[in-house]
Amino acid sequence: MGPGIFIIAILGCSDADSACTQVRTLDARYESKAACTAATEAVLPAQSDVDYPVVVAQCVAADGTPPRLRTGEIKLPEGGTLDARTSPLERRS
Repeated sequence: MGPGIFIIAILGCSDADSACTQVRTLDARYESKAACTAATEAVLPAQSDVDYPVVVAQCVAADGTPPRLRTGEIKLPEGGTLDARTSPLERRS
């Protein structure tokens, strides 16, 4: 993505392979997608009040384009993807 302003969208995802739901956006604005992405890890722990089994942060253009993400598309830090058949708590063990 080229130049623009990006914000962090918080999405709640079920543990089925369905579309995630945007539950909020954060106020901070970033001048690049890279800067926004770098900030997601720090803000995610503060989003624990979201009532979904999986909560993710995704950078989106601030132009109002809603984020689109399915549970099976979530990238894990280890490089894998979230398996909709396995509980998130089981993966952390």
